[in-house]
Amino acid sequence: MADTSAPLTLTDLYLYPVKSLGGLRVPEAELTSRGLRHDRRWLVVDQRGQFLTQRTHPQMALLHLDYAHNGFIIRHIQRPDLRPLLVPFEAEHKGTQFVTIWDDMVFAFRGLKEHDEWLTEALGLPVRLVHMPEAALRDADGGYAPGLVSFADAYPYLLIGQASLDDLNQRLPEAVPMNRFRPNLVVSGAAPYAEDTWYEFQLGGVTFHGIRPCARCVLTTTDQQTAQRGPEPLRTLAGYRTQGNKVMFGMNVVGPAQGLLRVGAAAAVVSHHLLT
Repeated sequence: MADTSAPLTLTDLYLYPVKSLGGLRVPEAELTSRGLRHDRRWLVVDQRGQFLTQRTHPQMALLHLDYAHNGFIIRHIQRPDLRPLLVPFEAEHKGTQFVTIWDDMVFAFRGLKEHDEWLTEALGLPVRLVHMPEAALRDADGGYAPGLVSFADAYPYLLIGQASLDDLNQRLPEAVPMNRFRPNLVVSGAAPYAEDTWYEFQLGGVTFHGIRPCARCVLTTTDQQTAQRGPEPLRTLAGYRTQGNKVMFGMNVVGPAQGLLRVGAAAAVVSHHLLT
């Protein structure tokens, strides 16, 4: 349980340069109109331009990321024979195509041929790597939420309270790490699941808005070190976090088009959603 006398604090920041691959834990991050700078601006697609994620291809969990100068390195944690791949944060304009993510068709820049070849070898199926340029406009939640979004599912940010994970882990036969849930923002000092009710809140003086709790899928059951799946934590969450036919954990959030966040920033809740 959280210490309710402790101050609310932003204790972790994560970004995921390639949707559904490993994330980067960062000490600070720039805010943009689509979320954290560099977050989910690259996407793996099949030969038809359809997006791929760990939901249907759990082996994507084995591709972890490290920082490099002006970019990042992708490495396969079970294939030491496969030389790590260097990818820039932003693509050069070497070709374009339209890609499909959920119900959206999005204009994208093609990655390099060597990106496609490396990922095809690493994942065991023919894929391409594409990048969302600034010219591509994708509305958050299909236009039902304010602002733009990258290749994230529907919202620019996902926030999870550390106490919520701690509470879940007390209920599980074996604890799971935060990477099962892929948040951007982690806040400590609140009661478990307090973030469900946050409407307007501030992180380091920057104002954000909680839109709705996040419905969770089979991806949360994928071990990010082995790509193996089991019933947890989704089975336990379903027992006490089901709303309608969806299992909720974390809060979908929108924020400003510019600013800077740093780990350790003070958090403050300004207003709450009205309970119905």
